Amino acid sequence: MGTEYNGVAAEQFKVAAPPEIKFTKLFIDGRFVDSVSGKTFETFDPRTGEVIARVAEGDKEDINLAVKAARQAFDHGKWPRMPGSERGRIMLKFADLIDENVEELAKLDSLDAGRLLTSGMYIDIPNCAGMLRYNAGFADKIHGETLKMSREFHAYTLNEPVGVVGLVIPWNVPSTMFCSKVSAALAAGCTMVVKPAEQTPLSALFIAQLAKMAGIPDGVLNVVTGFGPTAGAALCSHMDVDKISFTGSTEVGRQVMIAAANSNLKAVSLELGGKSPFIVFDDADVDKAVDLAHMAIFYNKGEICVAGSRVFVQEGIYDEFVRKSAEKAKSWIVGDPFDPLVCQGPQVDKNQFEKILRYIDYGKEDGATLLTGGKACGEKGYYIEPTIFTDVKEDMRIAKDEIFGPVMSLMKFKTVEEAIEKANNTRYGLAAGIVTKDIDVANRVSRSVRVGVVWINCYFAFDNDAPFGGVKMSGFGKDGGLQGLEKYLKTKTVVTPIYNSPWL
Repeated sequence: MGTEYNGVAAEQFKVAAPPEIKFTKLFIDGRFVDSVSGKTFETFDPRTGEVIARVAEGDKEDINLAVKAARQAFDHGKWPRMPGSERGRIMLKFADLIDENVEELAKLDSLDAGRLLTSGMYIDIPNCAGMLRYNAGFADKIHGETLKMSREFHAYTLNEPVGVVGLVIPWNVPSTMFCSKVSAALAAGCTMVVKPAEQTPLSALFIAQLAKMAGIPDGVLNVVTGFGPTAGAALCSHMDVDKISFTGSTEVGRQVMIAAANSNLKAVSLELGGKSPFIVFDDADVDKAVDLAHMAIFYNKGEICVAGSRVFVQEGIYDEFVRKSAEKAKSWIVGDPFDPLVCQGPQVDKNQFEKILRYIDYGKEDGATLLTGGKACGEKGYYIEPTIFTDVKEDMRIAKDEIFGPVMSLMKFKTVEEAIEKANNTRYGLAAGIVTKDIDVANRVSRSVRVGVVWINCYFAFDNDAPFGGVKMSGFGKDGGLQGLEKYLKTKTVVTPIYNSPWL
């Protein structure tokens, strides 16, 4: 990472300039509007801690307006009623517009979230367009089934859009999460209110404008920026919202479920935290394993739900793995995400920055050995060195809690059975990585770890066709693939009598 993108040497790129901020108001019923209260809040540049812009602060009254617009668009508008092929055509235009604005969107996520610009331009934003095209292909292929009844009835099922959905997205990969949820909901024929994370509102507002330009009818896609306890809580408890899809922390996920239960028992899907195991066996290529392990935890400065933060290495190669990991971490370049030579940008904000540093202190207090890193770096901004602890015990806070930062916990194991037991010794169950040349070991471990996705001899191998989501306290429900579409549909059974039919 940090040296080549799309086959182009990073040295050929120049350090890019930040983008112009064009949209800072709420997007409701096809228009940018001020919040009802007139309040705004500051969004910050994590490179410096300085204010980027003031953004409209939506709360309950603004959520009410957005839900009303979405309800009208669903109950009486053309989006759920138009042929799926027409919805797909508009979504393809939407994807084309994202392609035309790759650089600006990538810059917004770099400025607001600290994402590497090169990752945004060559991975994140192209994938956003890809998600829209993938789900556009489903829009005219939403079919029910003909049922074989045991009596003289004809029966079939209809897969219908679930209705008005609330989409609550996190701050770590803002554009990616926006398009992942929105593209599936659009294909299903739903209307929606999106609540971006308060730390990263800018790209969501820009994408909303592209949706309007593509021809998505007013009221179908609404964006209300604001804070979780006000705007987010109002959305999750709204009586006219039919479903919530939430990605974020386990703690907030609980509150989402409570709000849904206490309101109209709306359907909920949750993609929550993780403490993913990365398991390296003795037969692995150590250099490859080190590269994968570092990508698994240090990519996006560890601010990713599937981060492979618990690294288990079999005893035969443990010492070599430790030595090479330390060497690699020291060569990892931390700095301005607009610089193409940088491997790791700043943490998203001051709160996250301070939380990670506290956990590094916990690691030392609990008796782990700091192998490398462990400090803030730079004179300003929220930069933290890639940090590796050894001699980590499973009951230490750095091994149990989701840190959401560039902190690796290295642990040793002897047998396959021990590796499986250690991997499952967590309240989370989002992802796992396995590095081995033994197909029998790979098959056994992949079937034994209690997680939603397993990557064998790779990591972050996401694809539009591969459903993604967790188990245990990592949540339930899938994004991506056909299952990602199905959660925005509801099944209705229709039965009519038949008379004098030659068969049932």
